[in-house]
Order: sequence, then structure tokens, then C-alpha cells
Amino acid sequence: MSQIQRHTLSRTVHHQHDDDHVNWSQVGETLTLLALAVAQIDTSMKEGNESVDTLTGSFTLIANKTSMLLDHFDKDGEDTPAEIKEAAQIIHQEIGKAVVAFQFYDRLSQRMEHVGDSLEKMGHLICDPKTRYLANEWQSLQDKIKSNYTMEAERIMFEHILAGRSIAEALDIYHHHFNKPMDDSFGTDDEIELF
Repeated sequence: MSQIQRHTLSRTVHHQHDDDHVNWSQVGETLTLLALAVAQIDTSMKEGNESVDTLTGSFTLIANKTSMLLDHFDKDGEDTPAEIKEAAQIIHQEIGKAVVAFQFYDRLSQRMEHVGDSLEKMGHLICDPKTRYLANEWQSLQDKIKSNYTMEAERIMFEHILAGRSIAEALDIYHHHFNKPMDDSFGTDDEIELF
């Protein structure tokens, strides 16, 4: 499969005369839904990146100011009440934990970019009648998808899905193997919790 430029997937279906048994409207609808999924992933990640960048900047500023307070307390803070010093230390520690938690978003962003890229490559494979039925093209796509995985958990889910397991079974294996609690809610509660 040749290198495909990102964001070029559309409903356009390439026709080939000896490929008349394919229902072109179904292929077109499939391509439309794949293009929509890629666009939704990309716009969601762009909006998420902007929000996380703002939060990261705010937390960095707060961490710097807290460090300044702690330095001041260490040098000139004999008269500073102990509970104020302790509060500043706790704030500083909690900010450090929050910054580490932001690293999760970076991993999520990379994973979602790989998902969007894989969906788009699959769409291009489907729309080309020269490659659509070639097992080696599908194997090449699967190999590229698998090579993007950086976590063992992703590779295990990939293998189980390719082996014919359902999504529920693959998730169950993941949760069991990695001792992760089963939570299929995906944070769909409408309530938003602020710090």
C-alpha cells in the first residue's frame, strides 16, 4: 500500500468494470462513515489539545508560584504559620500529581491519532477495487496498525479481535490480564465535576 496523504478520504469510489458485483452505494456509505469518524476524532483531539494546553499552562504557573512561596518560607518564613507552609507544600505536591496525570492525555492523543490514521488507510483500501480483495494489502494494513501500538495491552486486544473475538470478549481479556477494573461507562455521565 503506497503512502496516503492524511485527510484525503471521501465518498469517492473508484469503479472497475469487472467489479460490478459490489454494491457501490454500500461502499460509498462505508467511506462516508469512515471519513466522518476520522473528522470527529481529529476535531475532538484538536479541541482537547487546546484545553489541555491551557490547563498545562495554568498548572505550570501555579507550580512556579507555589515554588516561590516555599522558597520564601524556607528563607524568611520563621513567622509564617506552620499550617500555611504545610498548605503550600500540599498544593505543590498535588500540582505535581496533576502534571503527571496530563501525560495520560498525551498517550491518549497519540492513540487516537493512530486510530484516525488507520481508519483512513482502511477507507482508501476499500475504495480502490485493485486492492480491495488482495489479502496481502489487508495484511499490510494490519501490520502497520499493529506496529503503531506501544502498549502490550493494545497488542493483546488487537490479536484477540483478529482471532474473531467480540469487542466485549477482548475488553474482558484486557481487564483480566491487566487487572484493570471493568468500567464500560466511558465517563458518559452528563455531570461535570470541577476541582
